[in-house]
Amino acid sequence: MRILLAEDDPDLSRQLKASLLDAGYVVDHAPDGEEAHYLGANEPYDAVILDLGLPKMDGVSVLERWRREGRAMPVLILTARGAWSEKVSGFDAGADDYLTKPFHTEELLARLRALLRRTAGHAAAVLTSGALRLDPRAARASVDGEPLRLTSLEYRLLHYLMMHQARVISRTELTEHLYDQDFDRDSNTVEVFIGRLRKKIGPDRIETLRGLGYRLTPLEGERA
Repeated sequence: MRILLAEDDPDLSRQLKASLLDAGYVVDHAPDGEEAHYLGANEPYDAVILDLGLPKMDGVSVLERWRREGRAMPVLILTARGAWSEKVSGFDAGADDYLTKPFHTEELLARLRALLRRTAGHAAAVLTSGALRLDPRAARASVDGEPLRLTSLEYRLLHYLMMHQARVISRTELTEHLYDQDFDRDSNTVEVFIGRLRKKIGPDRIETLRGLGYRLTPLEGERA
């Protein structure tokens, strides 16, 4: 899952980016409002963590422009401003959640997981597809109760497929959501990692629809 972190504090940005990477996310960072708006308007993020007090363009203005332009990704506002009026302004601009500094990183990660679940239409914290289970809280997956040993990219790929299971996902969409903005978008590594993932979860759980993309489905006889 690909996240945009828009935060101007260098120390907090480094800390949050490290925590997000450890949790299995791909992270792009914007240190000011103008870059945040540009990235959010041109890259397909699964969620945004947005500070209200950004230089060059404040967070509320950035969010209002995204929403006017039709950008619907979930946004978690992160700010030192605790007044209720600031919270109202953020929600009225189109925010989905709000966290006031100082905060615990664990709470931010929990709120982010909840935003991603709701956006993808999942109610439960653990994602399942037949005997395949993935727990984003612990960044662990298993088949028939047996833990899977996945690389970070294999985990991100499986997480994205399970968040959008039963939907055909193109190679382009996977590439855009699995790699940061500096990755070579012409790479064929998605196919390589699909092959590696099939060896670990079973060859028939990921369908290839020629010319369209991939779809994760439970095996015949398993419950979705």
